[in-house]
Amino acid sequence: KMAEKQEEPSNAQNGEPDNAEEGEEKKKKKLKREDLPPFEIVTGERLPAIFFKFQFRNVEYSSGRNKTFLCYVLETQGRESVTSRGYLEDEHAAAHAEMAFFNTILPKCESSLRYNVTWYVSSSPCVTCADRITETLKKNKNLRLTIMVGRLFMWEEPEMQAALKKMKSAGCKLRIMKPQDFEYVWQNFVEQEEGEEAKAFVPWEDIQENFQYYEEKLLEIL
Repeated sequence: KMAEKQEEPSNAQNGEPDNAEEGEEKKKKKLKREDLPPFEIVTGERLPAIFFKFQFRNVEYSSGRNKTFLCYVLETQGRESVTSRGYLEDEHAAAHAEMAFFNTILPKCESSLRYNVTWYVSSSPCVTCADRITETLKKNKNLRLTIMVGRLFMWEEPEMQAALKKMKSAGCKLRIMKPQDFEYVWQNFVEQEEGEEAKAFVPWEDIQENFQYYEEKLLEIL
């Protein structure tokens, strides 16, 4: 896929004057359009069903699942409550979706408002992201965060376990997604085919066992 992208002719080859600044602008636009890393923020849109079915599967061996999909519901309580939702995805090579959420969706918490945030994430955060979550929650007492995860990431590692414990003590609620949570994501965040009746969520065969497996692990850790 990358190779195809690189073969596209540049402006200069198209016979257009390639004035550097204009070229930069175009490059930026082009990058945006092609959704290259570090991460993409998609608000008000839904993620393709094929991504959901692959990335959110709560399997034990997550080979090839090296992206994080983070669907969020952000409720801001001020004079009036405002709820927004969207999803972020990342390529693990660059900034992670969890960081992107704090840097872009919630860059500054206003102390006069309260924020209730729920994330539905394909897997639990890495150590660096977990530490960032802990710091953010300690700094912003008006932020409540619940993270619903499909899988636990590297949960056998002692430093990962320690990071998850710190998140909990900073007030983060960490939960494993139940079949109903996957269904909620399916209904609220996944593209339904145009013009078709919304397809019902079809749970995969081991969804309940895998949920129980991860829930036990999480209980042991926390």
